[in-house]
Amino acid sequence: MKPVKVGLLGLGTVGTGVVRILQGFQEDLSSQVGSPIEISRVAVKNSEKTRSIDIAREVLTTDPWEVIRDPEVDVIVEVMGGVGITKDYILEALERGKHIVTANKDLMALHGTEILAKAQEKQCDVFYEASVAGGIPIIRTLIEGFSSDRIVKIMGIVNGTTNYILTKMSQEGASYDDVLQEAQALGYAEADPTSDVEGLDAARKMAILGTLGFRTNVELTDVSVSGISGVTRQDIQFAKRLGYEIKLLGIAECHNEEFSISVQPTLIRASHPLASVSGVFNAVYVFGEAVGETMFYGAGAGEMPTATSVVADLVAVIKNLKLGVNGLKQIVPYKQKKLKSDEQVFYKNFLLLHVDDKAGVLARITQVFAEYEVSLDSVLQQANPANPDAEIIIVTHNASKASMDKVLRRFEEMDVIRRVKSHYRVEG
Repeated sequence: MKPVKVGLLGLGTVGTGVVRILQGFQEDLSSQVGSPIEISRVAVKNSEKTRSIDIAREVLTTDPWEVIRDPEVDVIVEVMGGVGITKDYILEALERGKHIVTANKDLMALHGTEILAKAQEKQCDVFYEASVAGGIPIIRTLIEGFSSDRIVKIMGIVNGTTNYILTKMSQEGASYDDVLQEAQALGYAEADPTSDVEGLDAARKMAILGTLGFRTNVELTDVSVSGISGVTRQDIQFAKRLGYEIKLLGIAECHNEEFSISVQPTLIRASHPLASVSGVFNAVYVFGEAVGETMFYGAGAGEMPTATSVVADLVAVIKNLKLGVNGLKQIVPYKQKKLKSDEQVFYKNFLLLHVDDKAGVLARITQVFAEYEVSLDSVLQQANPANPDAEIIIVTHNASKASMDKVLRRFEEMDVIRRVKSHYRVEG
């Protein structure tokens, strides 16, 4: 049987995992697709580097264009990362009729619509399961499993680094700075952790999930983003006291064809399944009008979990190739984009205020909430021996983002409020 020839762009952590699976499971994979799968060309930065896998030196090249332009390569597997030149590689490969499997969340979040449109034009497959949540098959689930339903909400823990940090802070009472240093030492966080801890990595993944879930073009600029660098042990302790855990959640909601999407530290009820997702694990909660609540949980990163998703996509491409149906399963956004305004986005809020410790302060604060029609779920005032100011903890009922923004601006002007120490969304 003639083998299907694969060109691999990148031989780092994920690329190495892909080679391991293809070499170690060749018999199983061949039986599924009806022919051998051969890695015929591999683009690497250094062809002389010693590697942990056995791969023939003659298939290696330092020029990705050699892989793209090789007429014998049927499928390009892109695991090199990057956006600018990588986009050019992918578009050129599609122009030449090659199918694409990628793990590149940045590329798909920023240029996915253009790439999928080109794939549809050339009747090629572009699959990107590994770009979100590693080994969790969430993209295929959104495309196929929910094809008969209408998704109204997606909530996800889609960044393992931040979940590891918040888990350690919650379970061990550690400080943010200490846990971040530990995560960097263990390789869970980069030397520059900005993309993870400030929510940018999660935002890219939520843009992809929102696009698939709502069938509209969700761009990265549509995602409201805040990270976890301001979360303190005190915040987590107060959250626990009220029956919540703090997680960095991506939240996408759609009603009447209008959607909102955000990534932010969020108090989630301790009884909610997402609250128990710990360490570097990921989970995505999806609510469909027909099916109701579902949740998908697993390893969100790592060599083998991510490589498993890449190879699963590769198998899907080859099956389509054998059936002659490549390019027919692309989900190109077809609905008009309708972003909710701040007046249409509603959720509960947690606030920790440091205020003057004197009579009448609480009354003035509640008056502001009343002025902007924000009702209160609970109010707790207490003295803190380590803080000369009084501390007031407030949880609101559902309130529009616009109203809460007005409340917070008023608080900044009030002389009795020293500062708004914390403000988080509340879910569950």
